[in-house]
Amino acid sequence: MTRKVHSTVEVRLSEEVADALAEGRAVVALESNVITHGLRYPDNAATAHRVEDAVREGGAVPATVAVDDGAIRVGMTAADIERFASTPGIPKVSARDLPVALAQGGMGAMTVASSLIAADLAGIAFFASAGIGGVHRGAETSMDISSDLIQFTRSRVAVVCAGAKKILDLGLTMEYLETHSVPVVSYRSADFPAFYCVSSGIPSPCRVDDATVIARAVENHWALGNHSSFLITTPVDAAEAVDDAEVDRAIEEAMVAARRDGVRGNAITKYLMRAVDAATHGRSSRANMAVLISTARTGGHLAAAHARHLADLGNPAAADAPVAVGVAHALPGVRG
Repeated sequence: MTRKVHSTVEVRLSEEVADALAEGRAVVALESNVITHGLRYPDNAATAHRVEDAVREGGAVPATVAVDDGAIRVGMTAADIERFASTPGIPKVSARDLPVALAQGGMGAMTVASSLIAADLAGIAFFASAGIGGVHRGAETSMDISSDLIQFTRSRVAVVCAGAKKILDLGLTMEYLETHSVPVVSYRSADFPAFYCVSSGIPSPCRVDDATVIARAVENHWALGNHSSFLITTPVDAAEAVDDAEVDRAIEEAMVAARRDGVRGNAITKYLMRAVDAATHGRSSRANMAVLISTARTGGHLAAAHARHLADLGNPAAADAPVAVGVAHALPGVRG
């Protein structure tokens, strides 16, 4: 079955995801951009399966989200992942692109921002990502701020991540989140992490070591009338991390080269990430993989704690869930 949103947008849930939501079990949304704009085939497909397996290890059901055939697909089968991993040229779909991508009826890989929209519409409380976007260096003149931050102010989803990429201005990123009252809680860590670096050097506004406390805090945030996200950070394992001083040097050198080469706008992120990978002799790419797995596993663990908390409360969230009103031929089964 399918859910209709505003009478035109179709949200198709896989049978596994629909059953889990109907039964009050934990579900974690995952972005499909990792499949199409990361590693080459077949490594990208293998990575997507590893990330989904990590969510299951944490105790939750994975729900990779994508645009497919004019609908938002929530939960991908092995065949779906294979198709997305092996099809060249699938466009990246962020929040601003989503209306047109759905209207065009093709395939689209969802980013963090658009994945939050999908999770919110589907009634999924948790989303996991390796790292979020943020305020770019030099944003005081370029106004370059990731749409991830904007979407955090609009979607009621708990986001589990390893902080933000060190190529960003992490101080301004934290200021933005504070200004918009987006809670930032570090799980079993004192600092705000920086993707594949254990720490950004910025103390976290709040440290919580108990998953049940985080579950209660997430529900409290929304019960207080907020319609924004709840950001939970978890650092990469120290053994898998890249030295922050080494990354800083690589970024500074790459920024000089980028200005010399006229690289700006959306192109700067990929340019800097490649420069860091080259400077670390590929260790940052390996750490990137470790971050994907660790955040997915922690996301599953925290989502499971949240599901148990809702069960103890009598699952009040179910009363606010969207109602299934139509039938999708592709994927049966959704809670009503």
